[in-house]
Amino acid sequence: MSQAFVVGQMTVKHPEKWAQYRSQVLATLVPFGGELVFRGEQVQSFSGVNPHPDIVVIRFPSLGDAQGWHASAAYQALIPLRQEAADVVLTTYST
Repeated sequence: MSQAFVVGQMTVKHPEKWAQYRSQVLATLVPFGGELVFRGEQVQSFSGVNPHPDIVVIRFPSLGDAQGWHASAAYQALIPLRQEAADVVLTTYST
């Protein structure tokens, strides 16, 4: 079984709403074995231009777990808040 990683690249528009979203999203990962790997801010680009200065990486035990998390009622309920708070590109990778 391969692991899956969800990578979010974002530009925060409303810091207060983003803080509210962040305070709730971690609990939605638990039922799917999701684990926050890291959050960070872009320091430098060695090649190309990334339009989003912030990143988050979340690890899941499998692609099915990542898909289940994203489709879950708990996470779906947070998407409107996320959309108000930041411009986000959310992608999934498997290993």
